[in-house]
Amino acid sequence: MKYINKQFVRWDDLDAFGHVNNANYLTFAQEARFLWSTEEFSAAMRESSLIEMVVARAEVDFVEPIYEGGRFVDVEITVEKIGNTSFVLFYTISDGGKIFAKIKTVQVAVSMETKKSRPLTDAEREFLSRYQESN
Repeated sequence: MKYINKQFVRWDDLDAFGHVNNANYLTFAQEARFLWSTEEFSAAMRESSLIEMVVARAEVDFVEPIYEGGRFVDVEITVEKIGNTSFVLFYTISDGGKIFAKIKTVQVAVSMETKKSRPLTDAEREFLSRYQESN
């Protein structure tokens, strides 16, 4: 299963080259991930511990520039891998079949009490497995 979120490309996301600045692609992913983890996980599990995570790694493959603001792009999220304390998310930023970027992030679950990594719960693993696909 995929989670799909629409992100608005603002005119001020464009840089001096007339395309969306590279850092903004990670912002699109972050905004979609936050909504996925709060809306989808909280609704499914009746708790919100999955938002207690940090990004340990992020990588972006820029496929094609986005040249205009004032429009929406789709951010698709799938789960690539589930570990003990972490999981890998894969994002595709696209519109109408045109892919603009592919992103991977490694998320680490964190205990808010200790501020250290913690094992994923069984409920979190079950939820994440619903979004696991081969990419």
